[in-house]
Order: sequence, then structure tokens, then C-alpha cells
Amino acid sequence: MELRTKLQEWADELRAIAQNGLLFAANEQDKANCRRIQRLAAEIFAATTTRDAEEVLRLYSRDLGYVTPKVVGNGAIFNDRNEILLIRRQDNGLWALPGGALEVGETAAGGVCREVWEETGLRVRVTALTGIHDSRLCGTNSPHHQYHLVFLCEPLDDAKPKVSEETLDVGWFSEEALPPLAPGHPLRIAQAFRFHRGEMDEPFFDGKG
Repeated sequence: MELRTKLQEWADELRAIAQNGLLFAANEQDKANCRRIQRLAAEIFAATTTRDAEEVLRLYSRDLGYVTPKVVGNGAIFNDRNEILLIRRQDNGLWALPGGALEVGETAAGGVCREVWEETGLRVRVTALTGIHDSRLCGTNSPHHQYHLVFLCEPLDDAKPKVSEETLDVGWFSEEALPPLAPGHPLRIAQAFRFHRGEMDEPFFDGKG
């Protein structure tokens, strides 16, 4: 594992220790120590990316309560030419599966359908789970530990995908001609192609024996 990835993992663990410590701190000194650890975590993570420490701290501050991994859903949609639908992200200009953070009150499948519609304009239904990916092991560049659920989806009608307020572009790509991909997506997309071709008899997950 490269040093940059390891530093990001350590930063995320320190962040979780600090925030969980704030929930149970017995006095102001304990709280101050936890906030200092939280800032150090932000500075460590920022040193490995183009973000500054204050931006990372703001991201940390949105995480309320006891810290657990975030859950993200992605939709893998294929056309009749066995091409996969990708969106070009606004934050880094790279290509990715449509998807995003799942929201309280929705099922995982329902959240993925919502994200696909918001980012591509397509109404879809989920047909299968292709994999569960740990952000620390698939290369996702995030200050938070995440679990990525990738679902195979199929459109409900003949609508054409379109650019949304959340994307720069949208397009269909063969496995042999993929565009520059966002961190963490190469593995997820490769597994989705394998599942689509019938080469997997069950979903992928990290640590499978």
C-alpha cells in the first residue's frame, strides 16, 4: 500500500477517534484534546490531496453522532452494445458510475435509482447487486471511510441520458475504451462488466475467502 493511501487511512481513523471522543468527553480538557486530534487528522488528509485543512474540517463537522462508515450507491447501466453509462463529475472532471450518498429513509436500491435519475435523467430499476467495495481498498480518495454498493440497473423506458446540474457530461463506453476514471471507480467498473457478462455467480466483496 502506498504511503499516501496509508496516511489517508490513519487520518480517517484519527478523525473517528476524535469525534467519538467528543461524544463522551468528561471535561473541557478532554474535548480540547479531541478537537486537536481532529485538526491533526484534517491536516494529515489535506497534505495528501489538493484540499486545504479548513475544507476537510468543514467536511468532518457535518458528521454528527457516533462515527461509522458512510454508504454510497452506484448504478451500473449497460446498453445493447454492452457499453456502460458513465457521468463526468463536476468536482474533478473525471468519469464515474452515476451515484452518490444514500439518504435516511430510502432503501439502498431506491437511493441508487434516485441518484441515477438526478445525474442522468434516466428512470431505472435495480436488478442485482454486483459488489460491495471498501473505499480504503478500492482507491477512493475521500476523507471518510465509505462502503460503495454497486447495483446493476436497467432503464424503465427509451429515454436518452442527459447532462444534469451535477454533471459535466454523460456517455456510453466499452470496456476497451474507458475514459479517465475517478479514484475508486476502475475496480467497481471492472467488477460490473464481469457481472454483466455472467462471469460472477455472486456479488463481489472485500475480504472474500
